[in-house]
Amino acid sequence: MMENTDVVVIGGGYAGVMAANRLTQRDDVTVTLINPRRTFVERIRLHQLVGGSDDAVVDYRKVLGERVRLVVGTVTRIDAAERSVTLATGATVGYGYLVYAVGSGSADPQVPGAAEFAYPIAGLEQAQRLRTVVDAAPATAAVTVVGAGATGIETAAELAEEGHTVTLVCGGVLGPSLHPRGRRSVAKRLVGLGVTVLEGPDAKVTAVTRDAVRLGGGRELPSEVTIWAAGFGVPDLAARSGLSTDALGRLLTDETLTSVDDVRIVAAGDSAAPSDLPYRMSCQAAVQLGPQAAETVLSRLAGEQPAPIDVGFVSQCISLGRRAGVVQLTGRDDTAKRFYFGGRPGAKIKELICKGIPWQLAYEARKPGSRTWWTKDAKRRQLLQTRRGEARATADRAARRATRGRPGRASTDPARVSCDDAPVERPRPQAA
Repeated sequence: MMENTDVVVIGGGYAGVMAANRLTQRDDVTVTLINPRRTFVERIRLHQLVGGSDDAVVDYRKVLGERVRLVVGTVTRIDAAERSVTLATGATVGYGYLVYAVGSGSADPQVPGAAEFAYPIAGLEQAQRLRTVVDAAPATAAVTVVGAGATGIETAAELAEEGHTVTLVCGGVLGPSLHPRGRRSVAKRLVGLGVTVLEGPDAKVTAVTRDAVRLGGGRELPSEVTIWAAGFGVPDLAARSGLSTDALGRLLTDETLTSVDDVRIVAAGDSAAPSDLPYRMSCQAAVQLGPQAAETVLSRLAGEQPAPIDVGFVSQCISLGRRAGVVQLTGRDDTAKRFYFGGRPGAKIKELICKGIPWQLAYEARKPGSRTWWTKDAKRRQLLQTRRGEARATADRAARRATRGRPGRASTDPARVSCDDAPVERPRPQAA
């Protein structure tokens, strides 16, 4: 008789659902998914929720495998020694393996007044609250969106298409991850929607008040509704639980997504920092990392060595209202290429991708293990090898300095990095 293994997945987003579904391949594995909500949140549609064109939620019964037990709750602590997690209710859930997939949210704004007077948009409840505020505001109310990444651009376009007066404050360049050709297409569409786009060094926000946004150049913008879309952060659960994290708080892992502290803990999605070289926070990375985190657990249960991750990118998709979009093609390393699809074709491709994600989750639920291909990025391995070489050189120099003038004394290499895919003993970063 096979011994049953309990696997707990913390977080029911794209990575967590993919991981949970894939784990059901084995009959001797019991999978528990812990999530704060009863519904799956389509984060790539939150700007549509704000604009009123979608509710951005899906019933878990449509995307989660029948053998996955859903526990609605919030994990407040991970006890790696006891192999258990504590919920906000005080209840504990034990595990044999843990998948850490807590995702990301709005970063804490460091600008005076932003936390008090600006509305974040990275979470479901935040977007729902913002929709209520937008609905209550006069039609002529000045709306300011801070942040020139995909979230900021999409939110500005969505609201402008509804007829709102919108200013997009970039704090630098519009769409910094886009190729100049794709960026020009985005800018043209925003102008067509009536969005005022502020770029350059003087477009950095220095303060937010109840009815205005102050910029670095001394300019003050009237703003009855200020939306904060400048950057993402991650929950501090790993750090609070005594696990090693990067400066942002993502769980530090090796290239098999295994925690550098505990082989029983693996990570996936936005909250993972494999080899301290994390991927862009995105649905595109999450749906690849989730299944591979599950495969790491399954390999260990089978007594096999887990394979290193393979994650690659294809494009960056930005909707510009309901009738236009830009699909920026990228290299597998997420570097923007000169080619893109714009206008109505871009919108149709983006919508097709958005509809395809829940379908992917549901297909993995029905046929766990069905997704067997990954977009490979060969440049990542090259970059890791370069970093390992630099780490060895730095450690050697430090060792020589430590032993200079002390003949006969053996030196050690505390920053040594192994030659396989799992980094060992890397210096822990300081908190941000």
